[in-house]
Parts: sequence; C-alpha cells; structure tokens
Amino acid sequence: MMAMFFAQRVILGKTQYKDVPAKLKAQVAEILTDSGLEELIIED
Repeated sequence: MMAMFFAQRVILGKTQYKDVPAKLKAQVAEILTDSGLEELIIED
C-alpha cells in the first residue's frame, strides 16, 4: 500500500526515487519497472 503511494508520487514528480524510504525502495522500483517507468529509478 505505501509502496504504491510512493510509486505514484514518483510518477507524478512529487517525490524523487532517492527520497523513498529505504524499506520501500525495492517494492517501488518493482512497481515503476512493471509500469514501464524504470527511467524514474534514479539513486543520485
């Protein structure tokens, strides 16, 4: 649930992937990848 929330925020440009809580990064990355948006997975 929270992973989907953060993934949506990354997609909308409200949050950067690097700012996603560490516990959720793997799940958020999976959601973004499944959505064809792996270019949003930026760590720096």
